[in-house]
Amino acid sequence: MVEQNKISEESVLSALSKVQEPELHRDLVSLNMIHDIKIESGRVSFTVMLTTPACPLKTQIEREAKQAVSSIPGVEAVDVKLDSNIPSDGRNRGLLELPIRNAIAVASGKGGVGKSTVAVNIAVVLAQSGARVGLLDADIYGPNIPTMMGINRLPPPVENKLIPAEAYGVKMMSIGFLVKPGQPLIWRGPMLHSVIRQFLTDVNWGELDYLVVDLPPGTGDAALSLAQSLPLSGGVIVTLPQQVSLEDARRGIEMFRQLDVEIFGVVENMSYLELPDGTRMDIFGSGGGARLAQEAGVPFIGAIPMDPIVRQGGDSGKPVVITNPESPVAMALCNVAESVAARISVAAVQQSNIISVNQVG
Repeated sequence: MVEQNKISEESVLSALSKVQEPELHRDLVSLNMIHDIKIESGRVSFTVMLTTPACPLKTQIEREAKQAVSSIPGVEAVDVKLDSNIPSDGRNRGLLELPIRNAIAVASGKGGVGKSTVAVNIAVVLAQSGARVGLLDADIYGPNIPTMMGINRLPPPVENKLIPAEAYGVKMMSIGFLVKPGQPLIWRGPMLHSVIRQFLTDVNWGELDYLVVDLPPGTGDAALSLAQSLPLSGGVIVTLPQQVSLEDARRGIEMFRQLDVEIFGVVENMSYLELPDGTRMDIFGSGGGARLAQEAGVPFIGAIPMDPIVRQGGDSGKPVVITNPESPVAMALCNVAESVAARISVAAVQQSNIISVNQVG
């Protein structure tokens, strides 16, 4: 009992000050991530407040924090609870009545590379982790999000505000909810700008930790309108391994740079096809996404394999991370989402814009 009496909040914090947050490269205590410390005889409990519930290294953080406190003399048991407080990127989004802490644009230089599939699954993974997530379909000319999320109509408006549709914990808005199926939208730039702005100002999104924006292919009016209306935390570029796709993806990277938008990384979709005998067929070539990222000086955040279940999920409105979460393609998409969330956290913390949390206990 003498040793147990020596256990104090200060000794717990001292032990945890030696545990590093792997992405931020600072200790948990200086990052104000330790909350609600309780000491009862030889049992110590505390909460680690992560910067995102989709933290890819949360298991490592939990393990190392538990080991550090277990090393204190007199400690017999350690209970670690993981919670999260998602930081804001600090950008002013005055057009919106309610805060959107972070906005992520998913873009591609050309169509047909699976950009919407990546955007949908990123949004669903973040929502499944516990974050408040919105998905904005800014592809006005080819809105596929309603089909891919299995929703075909919006709820009734409330107080002259559109209410987003919701599926798998994700709030979503698309022009596809507002026009007849198959109806073409032959709009010029000003009309495009107007509808994107309305999707931000006339929709009751509520509070969001992340807004994922599915941009149309190319580098045209929609991306410019979005950047003017909604300050972006960063962008993700989706490409195929083949040279033609890479050339267009490079233009997408330069578009983000000219708009002063941070590039979170390049995703190589349809990277390979795994055959029944275990070998891989590189249908569109190999390694192109990684080379593009290296040449452009941006991160390469994932290679997504080909799998018919992705197409089936998109057609049926059931994203693959929901229907087949243990499949290689779903796990690859999950890793991409977690990587994006981690990069948002690093950028926000570096700007010292973490929303303060009062310690309880």
